[in-house]
Amino acid sequence: MQPFLQCGRFGFELKAMPLVMGILNVTPDSFSDGGRYQALEFAISKAEEMAFEGADLIDIGGETTRPGAAPLPLDEELRRVMPALYALRGLGKPLSVDTYKTEVMREAIIAGADMINDVNGFRAPGAIEAVAASDCALCVMHMQSTPATMQQSPVYTDVVAEVIAFLRGRIDAMLAAGIARNRICVDPGFGFGKTTEHNYALLRATSRIESELGLPVLAGLSRKSMIGAVTGRPVGQRLAGSLAGALAAVAHGAKIVRVHDVAETVDALKVWQAAHLG
Repeated sequence: MQPFLQCGRFGFELKAMPLVMGILNVTPDSFSDGGRYQALEFAISKAEEMAFEGADLIDIGGETTRPGAAPLPLDEELRRVMPALYALRGLGKPLSVDTYKTEVMREAIIAGADMINDVNGFRAPGAIEAVAASDCALCVMHMQSTPATMQQSPVYTDVVAEVIAFLRGRIDAMLAAGIARNRICVDPGFGFGKTTEHNYALLRATSRIESELGLPVLAGLSRKSMIGAVTGRPVGQRLAGSLAGALAAVAHGAKIVRVHDVAETVDALKVWQAAHLG
């Protein structure tokens, strides 16, 4: 596994303590905190709070990709994302933009985004070309189908093997375009076209995914239905389950965890590190 992740103006050594990516949804309809940070002043305040709590990266998302969500018009996504991206440039933390739209990628890179986090695995026409010449990090995620239909009876013969094969194909395409390997991390896409059983099979296989692809794994399972399915808790009561999921992902080899609850995750990881690494 590569020991370093190039992330725009920043770089990370991927050793010992995993990176914590704080989620900043500037949307009215995200499954967990939709509407809470849609106003720019609240988004800035939340990002500053997460930075203070120990977030290593901030992931800005302007379009909900919850199951059943319809696509958002390009102009509206830009209207939501770009003011937040520009306003947070002085935060001193790498800024990721969560988008699958090529035009948003281009505008975000011009504005200085340090990472592009694409739930569609850079499959949109022109997506790889849009990011190739930049120095931003690239998170390549697996998703079966689209957000509007992905949870309508997803089926796999071998979910782990199929997700690895998909990610390997996308990585090969990116490398062929001249993208440096140390700019890439991968996300198995928990909740994106998977049943609860598929999600936990992938979680248990995190170390295999990392080993076979030779790239750091980002795990994003905070407050998701896979947590609710096991705990029986609604979205607003999934903190304990989300912390357990993050620790399980890290124990299985994840190098980045994408979370809503930064302070609690940072504390949990500090205790995990003290117990496991000394």
